[in-house]
Amino acid sequence: MSEELSKRIAESYEKEENMMILVFAQWCVNHDLDPADVYKRAYPDQGENQALKDGIALTVPKEEAGEVPDDTLLGVLSLFGNEDLAFVVAQEIEKKAKF
Repeated sequence: MSEELSKRIAESYEKEENMMILVFAQWCVNHDLDPADVYKRAYPDQGENQALKDGIALTVPKEEAGEVPDDTLLGVLSLFGNEDLAFVVAQEIEKKAKF
């Protein structure tokens, strides 16, 4: 594989990963959850995550946001191998279903 192709694949993955982070962060905002807190529950040993901070900065108030379906978020998280985060999100979905 050429170096140029490898670089383009890596850039594409990074853009898609950033979109996944934004979807997660917006879902949290839409459900009155702090994305950083939810993320920290899934990955307590991970330090500061700049990509998450960047994603949070791009969110809009829930009144201005479109809906992010629970299944969509869980699917996107699984697609990127964020099973621990998907588990914590599923717990939040379960909590809100009880109310």
